[in-house]
Amino acid sequence: MLSVLAPETDRRTPVVVLAGFAGPAAAGADHAATALCGDAPGTVVVHHDLGQLREGIVHRTVRSATYETSDVLELAHGCVSCTLRIDLLPLLRTLAARDSVERIVLALDPAFEAEAVCHAIEHVVVEGILGRVDGPAGRDVRVEAVLTFLDAGAWLADATGEETLAERGLAKADDERTVAQVAVGQVEFADAVIALGAVLPGGDVDRGKLAAVLARLVPDAPVDWVDDPQLLTAARIEALLTRIPANSRRGKVFDAHAPLLRGQPPLSSDYGVALLEFAASRPFHPARLHEALDVLFDGVVTARGRMWLATQPDEVTWLESAGGGLRVGGAGRWLASMSETELAQADPDRRAMAALRWDDQFGDRDISLVILVHDADPNEIRAALHWALVEDDELRLVERAPERVAQWEDPFGAWHADPCESSDTALPIEDVKSPRGEAK
Repeated sequence: MLSVLAPETDRRTPVVVLAGFAGPAAAGADHAATALCGDAPGTVVVHHDLGQLREGIVHRTVRSATYETSDVLELAHGCVSCTLRIDLLPLLRTLAARDSVERIVLALDPAFEAEAVCHAIEHVVVEGILGRVDGPAGRDVRVEAVLTFLDAGAWLADATGEETLAERGLAKADDERTVAQVAVGQVEFADAVIALGAVLPGGDVDRGKLAAVLARLVPDAPVDWVDDPQLLTAARIEALLTRIPANSRRGKVFDAHAPLLRGQPPLSSDYGVALLEFAASRPFHPARLHEALDVLFDGVVTARGRMWLATQPDEVTWLESAGGGLRVGGAGRWLASMSETELAQADPDRRAMAALRWDDQFGDRDISLVILVHDADPNEIRAALHWALVEDDELRLVERAPERVAQWEDPFGAWHADPCESSDTALPIEDVKSPRGEAK
């Protein structure tokens, strides 16, 4: 059984989340679920097959070492969120109430994002469970670990491409999420990673580059390199799970104001892979920024962070990219623009960090971005972003004539998604608890 690191007083049922983006990765996750299920009678595996979601049908399987049940669910709206709300979350609470269930393994369909699932477990209220008080599934279960499987030979190409899930045939036509967004998100949210297919076409160079990306994307997550999914025995998986550090996130969703660099990632370059930090104490000119952001679409795995736009002095703007797609959205207000009542309700850690860099004129407003490059020149990216900052004369207008600055061209006025040609249907980032948003 999995070594439980939660406090002894926590009697909630542990949940292990298995995520794998299609192909060999999804097959590896399924094999791991079968191995864990057969090894421990108290383990129950739950899987929702969303392959027919566009027809409003979901196939649900619940299995243990001694039984298996399969059901076909007909969902009126046929979306990921209603599958979570109507079936998965109530099922977690129901299973947790059974004495025979010691652990739940969630083998996620590729259309599910582990971050969205974990956020729902903690925050979405489940009503009408007989004998249970209305509340989130987190009252009865806790996320013990998120284990992500990836196809070592294809993941980096997926993580840096432009294809959408719909184009890949993995989602409804109106789902604007990209393959890169899901591939990067699954790994970024992982407590441990299993890289399948350890022998890569490019040999040691390809493996070294992928290892360098993982070391910077999830520096604290142990990585197991596996040639064949058949080698994924229960004992091997359990051993990997016990290597997860005690301070790992374990399903915790960070908001937009949390530190952007977590753990201790290497800050040097390796196989052309490097982390670039960009910080500034003056705002971006929105029109120039819109042009400069093209540098994030080639040779970059992911970028994320908080931005200060000259035309939006009260609002924190969140940027997040994966491969060839980028989204910009709101992340609340700057502390300096809050009322006393709002300040009193702000997160104490955020207030403490802001106090360390508080500016007499602009308060906590600043720019902080982290960019993971794999085949780009960090100096060119830095130069492009620096060019997008307001110049000295423009900064004086920001200080003395904000009403004039508010009239500048602002492509981000109603938030933004790239590529621009698809921005009319792209999903805005509105939930700063889960900046990637959720498919509808």
